[in-house]
Amino acid sequence: MVVNFKVFKKCSPNGKITLYLGKRDFVDHISGVEPIDGIALLDDEYINQKDRRIYGQVICSFRYGREEDEMMGLNFQKDLYLASEQVYPRPSNQESQPLTRLQERLIKKLGANAIPFTFVLPPSAPSSVTLQPGSEDDGQPCGVQYFVKLFIGDSELDRTHKRSTVALAIRKIQYAPSKQGRQPCTVVRKDFMLSPGELELEVTLDKQLYHHGEKIAVNICIRNNSNKIVKKIKAMVQQGVDVVLFQNGQYRTSVASLETQEGCPIQPGSSLQKVMYLLPLLSSNKERRGIALDGQLKKQDTNLASTTLLSSPDQRDAFGIIVSYAVKVKLYLGALGGELVAELPFILMHPKPQKGKILHADSQADVEMFRQDTMDTFEDTSVPY
Repeated sequence: MVVNFKVFKKCSPNGKITLYLGKRDFVDHISGVEPIDGIALLDDEYINQKDRRIYGQVICSFRYGREEDEMMGLNFQKDLYLASEQVYPRPSNQESQPLTRLQERLIKKLGANAIPFTFVLPPSAPSSVTLQPGSEDDGQPCGVQYFVKLFIGDSELDRTHKRSTVALAIRKIQYAPSKQGRQPCTVVRKDFMLSPGELELEVTLDKQLYHHGEKIAVNICIRNNSNKIVKKIKAMVQQGVDVVLFQNGQYRTSVASLETQEGCPIQPGSSLQKVMYLLPLLSSNKERRGIALDGQLKKQDTNLASTTLLSSPDQRDAFGIIVSYAVKVKLYLGALGGELVAELPFILMHPKPQKGKILHADSQADVEMFRQDTMDTFEDTSVPY
């Protein structure tokens, strides 16, 4: 009994190079990133001509401005080459990596023209994030994208030709930690000039880590020891986006909110305890330009961007977009009383998926693998190469 693999492939326009990858999502474990292992299938013409050189690269592409605003040579996109090496023929001074199980299976299936490669990303590489474009925006959306690229050239810096180049989009992602952190809680107070007493607001979340699609229970306790009146309560989830490339590239957007006057007005000397539920979803923010989304692959749905986890606060790659979330509770006291605000950060991410165990007999697995090559794979034509 063997495990059945799903394979993604893409062929260059001239049909001479075919790229095979076992997956398109590569997980950042904070301490390191999963290696990108794949196969380059070369045509006999390239194998027989010894002067042909095939290079492979992993490109982090950061678009920080609208494509339609580019003019007179101005370009709002930067490409960072995170890995680059000669795939074929392999240089004699280059250490050969041990083959993964997927590579062994593909080499057995595809023959001697199948050349394995493995790329390793640095731990500080930014996560795949897309900023939601406006309804009237055209072209590539802003954000961070990754591509695995194979091409023919005389050197790694050689200008690539479209007919002999193949590039497939991938994603660098993070999954939620397995353990919950400390339960978030905060207490804020406000006193008033020429007025005795103070207003106290205590906010507690039921946990620190939420998965996408989970409701967030916001526990609110208000103690009014002042002579002011609380007229209204508003709770919201704010998404914080930090485009590290710019000094003033930070902004916040409300992705879920709830306003209520239930239990109000809260008179002097009174108190109120209540729970408000918030559900941050992309479906409620389809028209909001600039919302951060998880990196998107062609023909796949996406969601609000996950929280960016860093090993240390100083590990902020200049190419990156850092996403954070916080619950904000606001008490409205009227024109003269002003407002009282409390904030609590939390983590919003996907849980680590369970590995599916699809078992087949040896002969059945071979049949299934050929089917994956033709039926379940798809070509991503959005790559700008």
